[in-house]
Amino acid sequence: MPLALWALVIGAFGIGTTEFVIAGLLPAIAADFGVSIPVAAYLATSYALGVFVGAPVLIILGSRTSKKTMLAFLALLFVLGNLVTAVAPTFEVAVVGRIITSLTHGAFFGIGSVLAAEMVSKEKRVRAIAFMFSGLTVATLVGVPVGTWLSQVYSWQATFYAITAIGVATFVGVIALIPNTPKPKAQRIGHEFAAFGNAKVLLAMGITILGPAAFFTSITYIAPMMTDIARFSESSITWLLMVFGFGLFVGNWLGGRYADRALMPMLYFTLLAQAVVLFVFHFVAESQVASVICIFLMAAFGFATVSPIQKLVMDKAKAAGAPTLASAVNIGLFNLGNALGAWLGGIVIAFGFGFTSPNWAGGFLSIAALGLALMSGWLDRRQVSTLGDVTLKPY
Repeated sequence: MPLALWALVIGAFGIGTTEFVIAGLLPAIAADFGVSIPVAAYLATSYALGVFVGAPVLIILGSRTSKKTMLAFLALLFVLGNLVTAVAPTFEVAVVGRIITSLTHGAFFGIGSVLAAEMVSKEKRVRAIAFMFSGLTVATLVGVPVGTWLSQVYSWQATFYAITAIGVATFVGVIALIPNTPKPKAQRIGHEFAAFGNAKVLLAMGITILGPAAFFTSITYIAPMMTDIARFSESSITWLLMVFGFGLFVGNWLGGRYADRALMPMLYFTLLAQAVVLFVFHFVAESQVASVICIFLMAAFGFATVSPIQKLVMDKAKAAGAPTLASAVNIGLFNLGNALGAWLGGIVIAFGFGFTSPNWAGGFLSIAALGLALMSGWLDRRQVSTLGDVTLKPY
């Protein structure tokens, strides 16, 4: 892979750490600010919603700016947001810091996905996108557990100071490694949104929302679930998140490797498998061994869909001439799904279904995502069949 991709990997590592580390920090943050765990989870929900809103806005505002310049700006915004969260005197200010940070997420991955695909040959594009996303998975494997450990040994603020330093490293990496890119040609705003009139793009984005929402419904509340139900110690959350991160790493590798060969069958299998694991997790959460297995499989099957879906959206949007905007919006939709998952998990807990209920709630979301994937595949087969019929007609 080109050396320049490592700058994207560093950024993805920082973004992944700041996004997912919240799952391990919720009890400490809730205690520090005197709020309940569902309220503390607003730090996850606000981040996800900020990504959803910020991605298209920043892409449009930066539409006449080179990719390298935009990535450098986004890295600085990332530094600012995490620093505000670290020094926040109140919960409300911490939420503001998370929103500032979230503005980086969608645009960085959206621009990065297009840039990564442009750097390699056609048959390696999903793998290049997956390589960038490997920074995200390594974050869950290393960054999140280390961040959780820092919170337990020092404070949750120390975790965000460390993430701020990663943001600085990202800025340096972008400046040093990313080659200069030309400014894009000016296009009308209406043209940028042309891709969103395509039914296949919309279906793919629906999968984007519901697929990741499934495992995020569970992982957001994994700390209270494992301590209260499985009877793990609080210190065990660190290595349990490492298990989750290893699952994401494996899933990302599998998705990038095999989606270049059979993208849609890969989605069908992983979405169904994710649903099965989540339903099983609900019933076996009292078992520590079974919980560990389910956490790994939930992450692996869930994240195996990420780079394939990103490539699917980019392919469908490319014909409309707006792959960068669609790519960025799709990243925002991943996080809208995360917000949906965190919200739904909090709702079922608040209604008294218990800390294991986010698992079956996530299972239903995965089934819904599978339904959309099957519909998308049916439309592709129908189009091929229709085109075949047309070529056979005499003129």
